[in-house]
Order: sequence, then structure tokens, then C-alpha cells
Amino acid sequence: MSRSTKKIDALAELLEKSGGDALRLDVVRRTQKFKRSWIDLAEVLVQVRRTRAHERWGFTDFFAYCNEELLIKRATAEKLVLSFSTIQDHAPEVLKWDGVAQTIPSYEAVDYYARAVVPVEAEEPRARGKLAPVPPTDELRAEMKQAVFDEGTPVGELRRRFDPVLYPKPKAAHELETIQRASAAARRLAELLPDIQGLSAGRVKKLEEQLGGLRDELDALAEPLKEKVARAQKRTRAKAPRLRALPTS
Repeated sequence: MSRSTKKIDALAELLEKSGGDALRLDVVRRTQKFKRSWIDLAEVLVQVRRTRAHERWGFTDFFAYCNEELLIKRATAEKLVLSFSTIQDHAPEVLKWDGVAQTIPSYEAVDYYARAVVPVEAEEPRARGKLAPVPPTDELRAEMKQAVFDEGTPVGELRRRFDPVLYPKPKAAHELETIQRASAAARRLAELLPDIQGLSAGRVKKLEEQLGGLRDELDALAEPLKEKVARAQKRTRAKAPRLRALPTS
């Protein structure tokens, strides 16, 4: 049993014995069941956030409450809130599924669908510099909905399948990636050379110098490409649709 699980179990036991706030205990209990049904937890988290119940429990910030009491990181809490709202708006029938006869899609998959179909801006700048997706066509939107809600496609497969269309990379990005991979390979080779028996110290030194020179050349080639990619990303952001706020209900 993980440390997080033990802490949540202990908190649930304490709240039960002390007659703690009913809603607070309910949230903790649903957290215990999170692995089995994220929808139950997401539903009550939306309630907590909407009513600001966390404030009467001593937490001024909703995400601080999630992190400190439920041991749920902000990024996960955002995905849960967004995913539940998305199901309510786009596939309410999922809320009636028991998870046995019909598989409930993962919150990661629903979050991916939500950010592609209905771009949402979290309460802080986009993590990892993620760009807004290219607005999907009606056909692509329908295909994604089927993949997520009907087929239960994992988020990794969704990314491989739809990222090239939703988040197309500028041509310079592909060239830059090739150069960066070559530079990384040269660095790794230089690090391995001293461990290879049979190569003289002089030979190793000469190869290291040559590989260092190669990396310098590659870095020089990469600089203008980085600028091209940055300009392309800036243009993409400028064309991105206006984003709505993260839902609170």
C-alpha cells in the first residue's frame, strides 16, 4: 500500500471517529475509490469548488486543499474538474454507466478531448508551453468523440492518432528535432569513448575534439531553426480561438 493511500485511509478513519464535516468525509471516501471511479470524485470536487466548501475546512485555495488533504496535484484536479464538465456537456449518458457493462473513459482521455474540442484555459498559463489546437472539423470532432466515449481509447493512442492534425509542427521543428537528436548522439558517444578498451588516450582525445566540433556546428545550425519555430508558434497563438475559463460547475 502506498504512503498516499495509507494517509487517505487514516484521514477517513479520523473523520469518521470524530464526526467530521459530512461533505469533507464524503470527498475523502471518494478519493479512496478514485482508481475505480474517477467520475464520483470529480463530481464532488466540482461541488466543493462551486460552493467553496474548502474554505470552511481551513483552505483558502481549492487546489491547495486538493494537494494538501487529498494528495491530488493541481494538474490532476484541473483535469478532473474539466473532464467532468465536458462529460456533462458532450456525453451526459456516460454519467449513467456503471463502468462494467460500458467502460468509463479515463479522465486523461476526456481531458484530451475537451482541450481539443472546447479549448479551455486553466487558471494559470498553459503548462509545458502547450499551444492551442487547430480547431477540429465536424468530422474530426465526431471521430474523436467516438474514440473517447465509445471506444475508450487510451490517451497515449489519442495523442498518436490526433496530435499531427490538432497540433501540427512547423517544418522547421522537424529539422530542429533531427539536429538535436544528432547532437545528443554525439554527446553520448563522447561520454562512452573513455570506457572503451583498446582505444588509446590520444585517439579518444582526438575523437572527443571532433565530436565537440560537430556539436558546435550542429548548435549553429539549430539557432536559426529555433527562431523559425518560435515565430511559427507565435503566429499559431495569435490565430488561436478565444479561450473560456476553467468551469466551476
